[in-house]
Amino acid sequence: MTNNDENHLRRAIELAAKARATGDAPFGSLLVGPDGTVLAEEHNTVLSDGDISAHPELKLARWAARELAPGDAAATTMYTSCQPCPMCTGAIERSGLGRVVFALSNEQLAGLKPAGGWPHVPQEGPALFDEARVPVEGYYV
Repeated sequence: MTNNDENHLRRAIELAAKARATGDAPFGSLLVGPDGTVLAEEHNTVLSDGDISAHPELKLARWAARELAPGDAAATTMYTSCQPCPMCTGAIERSGLGRVVFALSNEQLAGLKPAGGWPHVPQEGPALFDEARVPVEGYYV
């Protein structure tokens, strides 16, 4: 990890503090180009927006997918105050970002939270393969 990486992580932590100060969960992220230029910054707005998906990592991944050419997205680094959750990780991968650097791991974050967390929602499947494959076959060619 370079000094520049640490400086960008400190900015992500500042954005997390800003989110907490405004009543949202304490998470912040920024997207940095290959030359060190900050392209975009976000903080968590789940509560203030009333949107369970308003994580800063997801907002930046969506921004990059919309605003950057694939090669440019691949040259970026996302700095984030905490390791991205599975929802955000999926968006980051689909947006084609080049690298993620985080401060707190998910395990460290769990140690800072009270026990419990979100309820488990059971999932069932796979089912109806022959029917479900029809609209998908040939799409990913």
